[in-house]
Amino acid sequence: MRKAANVSDYRELARGRLPHFLFEYLDGGSYDEVTLAANVGDLREVKLRQQVLRDVSKLDLSTELFGRTWSLPVGLGPIGLAGMYANRGEVQAARAARAAGVPFTLSSLGVCPVQEIARKLQSPFWLQLYIIKDRGFVRDLLAQACEAKCDALLLTVDLPVPGSRYRDYRSGLSGGTRLHRALQALARPSWAWDVGLNGRPHSLGNLEPVLGKNTGLEDYFGWIGSNFDASITWDDVAWVRENWDGPLVIKGILEPDDARTAVTNGVDGIVVSNHGGRQLDGVSSTARALPSITDAVDGKFPVLVDGGVRSGLDVVRMLALGADFVLVGRAWAYALAGRGEAGVAHVLKLFEAEMRVAMALTGSTKITDIGRAIIDRR
Repeated sequence: MRKAANVSDYRELARGRLPHFLFEYLDGGSYDEVTLAANVGDLREVKLRQQVLRDVSKLDLSTELFGRTWSLPVGLGPIGLAGMYANRGEVQAARAARAAGVPFTLSSLGVCPVQEIARKLQSPFWLQLYIIKDRGFVRDLLAQACEAKCDALLLTVDLPVPGSRYRDYRSGLSGGTRLHRALQALARPSWAWDVGLNGRPHSLGNLEPVLGKNTGLEDYFGWIGSNFDASITWDDVAWVRENWDGPLVIKGILEPDDARTAVTNGVDGIVVSNHGGRQLDGVSSTARALPSITDAVDGKFPVLVDGGVRSGLDVVRMLALGADFVLVGRAWAYALAGRGEAGVAHVLKLFEAEMRVAMALTGSTKITDIGRAIIDRR
């Protein structure tokens, strides 16, 4: 197996192991993928100030968030269908996150259900939630999250309708036949054995109450288009608040006005996110949107961010732009596809090592030292 030194290497491992339709789903964005590219490119353009002779012999990367201390200001963000990238993939990723002392977020569109993660992990995790038309289902899922003692709820609000993803159509994931996908799977025998045969059930566990156990991918995409609720408003956020006692975080904020509205609506934080460039193409990258949003929030609650984060250096850049905590998505999913739990654990170690270098060379000995003062404006 090729040795991976960074996230880009894991991306290539994932490309070589996954059936084509799954890699394209993971790797792709919407429309012409302008925002997808900007997420990565704009973040890399953030220049930092090298500051020396500051005694950086002792670095503290820990941070406080939602009443817990985390080893890093980094969490695994929600990834739909992660259980298709490795055998019970969400469980493997959650174990790696637990070992590293960082939070794992289960997507409500994952393969492994809340109960399975809770049983296998035996420690708290976060849950990502979409609002669908069947409020009874949403209420039941919230009850399961409460029973599982989930630490936080990430309510994702930027998918009232699915984005137009050309890659999924070309690859056969959307609109293709089951035979077409099966032939692609057979071209990846290692994946076909480990995940295709031995990673069952592939029933999109959290959706079983509304989809049933024998649900194919074609049913999954059709169901999203028919059942995601395009009528949601801040009133629905209040409804979720009534049914959820823990930290409530709104994911999908890109505008300062929406951030200010969140401040007055009883939530405990926001995630600055454009859904990884998978929804409205042409919107701002999260790196560009972040500073004005943190100014609008003015410290009233934590601001998390995702989008384009491919290294520990990128984490430091996001913190310098004003984020309190950083979620990674594709980075851990590539690693999961390439090497399973060991890959996710390795990526988290890489992030920590890269953060230590960036902090030392910017004269930052603790996370709260990282701010706009270390950004080079020249």
